[in-house]
Amino acid sequence: MQVGRREFVAGAGTLAVLGGGQVAVAADVSPATSPRLRERLATWRFHLGHAADQARDFDFGRNQRTFAKAGAATAEAAMAGFDDSGWRMVRVPHDWAVELPFAPPAAPAPKDSEDAAAAHGFKAIGRAFPANSVGWYRTAIAVSPQDRDRSIWLEFDGVFRDCIVFVNGYVVATNESGYAPFAASIGDFLNYDGKPNVVAVRVDASLGEGWFYEGAGLYRHVDLVRAAPVHVPQWGSVVRSEVTGDGAAVHIKLEVRNDGPATVDAVVRQSIVAPDGRTRTPLPDTGLRIDPGATVTADASAALRAPALWSTETPHLHRLVSEIVVNGAVVDRYETPFGIRAIRFDAARGFLLNGRPTKLLGTCNHQDHAGVGTGIPDALHAWRIDQVQAMGSNAWRNAHNPPATALLDLADEKGLLMIVEARRNSSDPVAMDELDRIVRRDRNHPCIIAWSLGNEEPHQGTDRGARITTAMQAAVRQLDPTRPTTFALDNSWDKGVGKVVDVVGFNYRTDQIEAFHTAHPDVPVYGSETGSTVSTRGAYANDPAAHIVRAYDTEHPWWASTAEAWWTIAATRPHIAGGFIWTGFDYRGEPTPYAQFPSISSYFGVLDTCGFPKDNFHYYRAWWRPTEPMVHLLPHWTWPGRDGQPIEVWVHGNCAEVELLLNGRSIGRKPMPRNGHLAWMVPYAPGRLEARGYDRGRRVARDIRDTAGPAARVELVADRRLLAATGDDVAVVRATILDARGRPVPDADHLVRFAVIGDAAVIGVGNGNPTSLEPDHASERRVFHGLAQAIVRAGTKGGPIAIRATADGLGEGRISLLAKPA
Repeated sequence: MQVGRREFVAGAGTLAVLGGGQVAVAADVSPATSPRLRERLATWRFHLGHAADQARDFDFGRNQRTFAKAGAATAEAAMAGFDDSGWRMVRVPHDWAVELPFAPPAAPAPKDSEDAAAAHGFKAIGRAFPANSVGWYRTAIAVSPQDRDRSIWLEFDGVFRDCIVFVNGYVVATNESGYAPFAASIGDFLNYDGKPNVVAVRVDASLGEGWFYEGAGLYRHVDLVRAAPVHVPQWGSVVRSEVTGDGAAVHIKLEVRNDGPATVDAVVRQSIVAPDGRTRTPLPDTGLRIDPGATVTADASAALRAPALWSTETPHLHRLVSEIVVNGAVVDRYETPFGIRAIRFDAARGFLLNGRPTKLLGTCNHQDHAGVGTGIPDALHAWRIDQVQAMGSNAWRNAHNPPATALLDLADEKGLLMIVEARRNSSDPVAMDELDRIVRRDRNHPCIIAWSLGNEEPHQGTDRGARITTAMQAAVRQLDPTRPTTFALDNSWDKGVGKVVDVVGFNYRTDQIEAFHTAHPDVPVYGSETGSTVSTRGAYANDPAAHIVRAYDTEHPWWASTAEAWWTIAATRPHIAGGFIWTGFDYRGEPTPYAQFPSISSYFGVLDTCGFPKDNFHYYRAWWRPTEPMVHLLPHWTWPGRDGQPIEVWVHGNCAEVELLLNGRSIGRKPMPRNGHLAWMVPYAPGRLEARGYDRGRRVARDIRDTAGPAARVELVADRRLLAATGDDVAVVRATILDARGRPVPDADHLVRFAVIGDAAVIGVGNGNPTSLEPDHASERRVFHGLAQAIVRAGTKGGPIAIRATADGLGEGRISLLAKPA
């Protein structure tokens, strides 16, 4: 989603074959039509482990001349002439950790202690696996003689983790954080005479930053930007809007930099484009005199009458179009999408969006998905947002780190509120620099409603924690005074950090918010982490030996609560701004409640690691979309050998009354408690279990569970049939095992093999089983409770794509897609 967001990209591609097996793509760009070029560097050569022998790959203990001479790196793989033809091709975003084998611990961790291996999903990475913890990437870039007069830099949205970036053997940047974006100016190090130009990145994931699966590698986008010497630098615009009685006031700050050798007189010409794409509001021109090496700021303001406001229901986006004119010619063009909306956290009324109280119906989420780990394609980010919005969610807390730009772009477009969280709660220079980059990158996104400065820090209730957070808050307010700061606390809400930030977040302990509000009626509050109900999708009886947790809303760790318990509190108290479920999706690592191998992921999600809904999804769906009648039955109704035995049957729903029927005979009709559920004990008999929902005596909803017969075939369903042939677009394909009459078989565990015909490939598979040790990068997967998933990525050629799924003894599933040129 980066392309076309802030800069125009144009030009036809030209292939150039360079040394070392590299292929570069040059763009023929007309300065009159596209003075700035942004090129996505998606295709790289990759090597896992040391690129040569250790002495030539920065084994710091052996080679003390590692950085002795600029442009003469002791790592051979950093040099342009290195032969990388034996390295494999990968497409960024890429996570190499998801490809690694699982490494069970030699001995269980002591009771009540944290197991670092479990926290990261038992993947064979870290200091204990040095050969798996270093990776190299290389890609060639095409440079023309005309580029000598341009400013050229690389933009990295996120690299996990500690990395060194080389251009033609020169170190151009280093970055430790796995989450903060960074850039590298590279013009001084390029060859403009036709010789090869190669970018190499050494990534070291030996050390982690979180207590959850973090992946490894170039897991977010990398862009190459070429601009005129006089240009808008990275993150060089700030647009702030204020909703007024008859419209909105828009205030703009635009940075303009001069990388040229002489002082330049420039004119900033700007306009605001309305969401309809036609209405344009011009701004007064601003003249600037910019000395060499200087950056100056142009201020502008505009009053808009009755603009379309950004909201969760109508995510209207305006665009600021900024052009830099020198000697009558446009030398740079920069676009900034923004939304006009008013946000406020109120201690009595909760969160207000455009003056209207809006309950935060949120989920907390880490950044990984079955099959691909943290290397999530943009289309999969979009699909994940669609899943939580289908549940009724309107908010997302990216825990516990800043998100990818692609996710924020999509949240802007889809109307999803976001809380962006810093990875480190610290005021040391490195952490403050990371915070600065995060806020500068993200402050124009209308979806962001708060900056979270930390989560459950050991010093959260201390004076030291208050000092650190005060320093961070001051830095944030200088960069962005329009949004509040917050913090996710699990204790000491009225001490330390809790007395510093604007909005206090409660991690669990929802039942303690009322007392806090009584004592501190002027402090806005919300549930920063709520619920933490644990469950295994499709399982309805606890089995500790098999690491299975039943999917009723009853099981949770000691610190947490059921979905129903926390939501009943938050829903009925207007001063609670809402809450964020821990979590929306199951995630790798931090396995809970079973921290022992082979549990490799959490059980917290309302959706599993594939995004398949668990039953609690439907509890939230009922009460977070209350105007849309629904009922949901659990469990399934296939229980061979249990005839006559009582089965615990639940109904989630939002209808006034629900009637339960077994094989057409009514078992009873009950009123649905507000924000609650209904339960029956039903003696099992094969056939059909049905729930009917009634409002004002009229049937408005229905759900059924049929007893399934033997598995007969595989059914394939894709989230969409039309893809863009860009090399990056993906379809999310669900495989379901059905019986001969098309009924899902809930206990099926067949191995399903996926085959793709056409210009596409399966890039990852999953099934949502938190104890599955099958590889994610594969073309087959065993279904779990009847379901599996394949992520299929289209190539660049376009044309029809056929996907087949086979399993021994079953009829195959087929589906057809079409990839069209972008």
